Amino acid sequence: MGFLPAIKAFPRQRPLLFIVTVVLLWLGLYQLILPTSELLVGWLPVERQSHLGGALQFFLYDTPKVLLLLTGIVFVMGMINSWFTPERTRALLAKRGEGGANVLAALLGIVTPFCSCSAVPLFIGFVQAGVPLGVTFSFLISAPMVNEVALTLLFGLFGWKIALLYLGLGLSVAMTAGWVIGRLKMEAHLEEWVQQMPKVSADDPLQNVSLAERVDGGFGAVRQIVGKVWPYVVAGIAIGAGIHGYVPEAFMASFMGKEAWWSVPLAVLMGVPLYTNAAGIIPIVQALLAKGAALGTVLAFMMAVIALSLPEMIILRNVLKPRLIATFVVVVASGILLVGYIFNALL
Repeated sequence: MGFLPAIKAFPRQRPLLFIVTVVLLWLGLYQLILPTSELLVGWLPVERQSHLGGALQFFLYDTPKVLLLLTGIVFVMGMINSWFTPERTRALLAKRGEGGANVLAALLGIVTPFCSCSAVPLFIGFVQAGVPLGVTFSFLISAPMVNEVALTLLFGLFGWKIALLYLGLGLSVAMTAGWVIGRLKMEAHLEEWVQQMPKVSADDPLQNVSLAERVDGGFGAVRQIVGKVWPYVVAGIAIGAGIHGYVPEAFMASFMGKEAWWSVPLAVLMGVPLYTNAAGIIPIVQALLAKGAALGTVLAFMMAVIALSLPEMIILRNVLKPRLIATFVVVVASGILLVGYIFNALL
């Protein structure tokens, strides 16, 4: 009877030993993914080299791999995020002017767990604290597009070079777009009720959080984030498996390759109506690339899905007038197009 309470108390009583144990277990499980997926496909009544066999192996390999990567990085970032609450983030940005604050806002977007569903309350909080409009947009672009989930999955699936290149170009889009919007002085295009909200203090609250509490924060992040996005992950991998197994390479290369100049704008237009996140879209990116699509074109599609999704525009319409939303879309889309063309030119 005393065994289960002891297990539950382990993270709080021995947090460092618990972290080491979890890391070793995670590494062991990661090494088993590939042989286990091949073994499972071998047990099924399908030919391994058939279309169905290839699709099943893709699904059985990528599903645990992506979920394991996602769980690991969300746990780590959940611990780190205890330093970056919305209040602290707001305070850090309110203390700086434009330019440097755009850079800081984009960097904070990487390590903060906010997404499009948080857009309106975060936006209001930043405006109330006196954070400049352009700085607010730098953060709101970076947070969903260049977050820890996207970078981890890109690193796990494509390697550190692609992940770092995406990081640099994604941050450039967030910083530049925010700076441009700030220079346009469009505060008058906030909805009136937002402009009339009283200003509030942006004090940085002191936090004294123990390692055990940070471990709890990691578990909380896993429950909240992985618990919310895993259906998107599985759906994305299922679509990717279908593409991997059944879509001919020549077909995909014909309209998402480097040769057609219009492939990048088309990819951006295709991405805007969709609604998913990095965890759901990256497995599709992996399958598209394997079928001959150009990296820049596919990443432009991914960035459009994450940063310019129609549902996020609908959410932001509560606080922004149409002209400001249109400006936001044009500036960010221009940055994404540039990223797509640069990737296609360099790789």
